[in-house]
Amino acid sequence: MSVIFKPFGIVIGLLSGIAARQIFNKIWGVISDEEPPEATTRNTTVPRLLFATAMQGAILAVTRAFVNRGLATAWAGLTGVWPGEEHPDPE
Repeated sequence: MSVIFKPFGIVIGLLSGIAARQIFNKIWGVISDEEPPEATTRNTTVPRLLFATAMQGAILAVTRAFVNRGLATAWAGLTGVWPGEEHPDPE
């Protein structure tokens, strides 16, 4: 079953990345009137760059986790099979 789940996971993962970018852009628009700095932006400070990058990464991680969990729950509801591990591996 996980072979069939993989293509859905890939497509939904890409869409969640697009959604995360949109969320970041909306939030950044509230914080600043300027575009978010990139690593190659010359006229920006390192703290501003790091703040923007950390915020973008956090939004991406949370959005993807939320969407992937929803997809896994929907998949389990439709097929009766959980697409991943039942329990985390013990260390």
